Amino acid sequence: MTHHDLSWLSARRYVSDGGLETDLIFHHGVDLPEFASFPLVEDERGRGLLRDYYDGYAAVARRAGAGLTMESPTWRANPDWGARVGYDRAALDRVNRASIELLHQLRDSYADLDDVRVIGAIGPRGDGYVAGERADPDEAAAYHRAQVEAFADAGADVVAAYTLTGPEEGIGIARAARAAGVPVWVGFTVETDGRLPDGTGLAEAVAMVETHEAADGYVVNCAHPTHIAPGLDGGEWLARIVQVNPNASTQTHAELDAAEELDEGDLDLLATSYDGLRPALPGLRVVGGCCGTDARHVAALWGV
Repeated sequence: MTHHDLSWLSARRYVSDGGLETDLIFHHGVDLPEFASFPLVEDERGRGLLRDYYDGYAAVARRAGAGLTMESPTWRANPDWGARVGYDRAALDRVNRASIELLHQLRDSYADLDDVRVIGAIGPRGDGYVAGERADPDEAAAYHRAQVEAFADAGADVVAAYTLTGPEEGIGIARAARAAGVPVWVGFTVETDGRLPDGTGLAEAVAMVETHEAADGYVVNCAHPTHIAPGLDGGEWLARIVQVNPNASTQTHAELDAAEELDEGDLDLLATSYDGLRPALPGLRVVGGCCGTDARHVAALWGV
């Protein structure tokens, strides 16, 4: 299969969405066992919640005169996490495809927007905040392959892995995407020192993926800009980062994990510290948020 065209990325910038799960849990009182939002696509009430959520970011994109990327609500829709909420492989395949189809329907409804892209979102096999054992890249490719193939078949513009805690899983996901013929972004989270939870530096993590199975771009998410900044060393690799979606809060991952209430952070600090990252990121095209953020935070990052 051929690689799909990613030339759209060079032409304009895109508003991304925010912290879907934290927004639904804390602002809408939605119960999401295991932080899994993908079951919402299964019924009309859930789809309505998702439509309202994405509508908020479409409004930001309109005000910003920018494109829009929508990430599917599938961060937990992989076999280990799916099993915890009662989904076997067949059910996961159904829900992964349905998630992309829902976003295609939304895209059709946003006909007035300049450009809308659908991202098939992949989460880590493990926790996302805590690094487990180092993954074997080939095992990771086999583990994530079914989700990647579902996204490719359903017509996602790109598959993107978010909140990976080590580079090896990223290599595996890139391999699965290459086999499926779909573009892929590999995304890492960092701790307060700008390093991945497994201790790898951001530059080193990107270099490892580039060496073994180069992605089409890289993402940093689920960390405050003040945590990301120490990992940006001025190297040429920084041009490969296409998306940065920060957390609202300056708390550590451990503190956020234990939090009973949502820390919505300081909007001014979020915007100014994010602006501080931009000069180091010449390839940055997609700007949104992660945990604790909603459309207000993303609007602040866009100055609208």
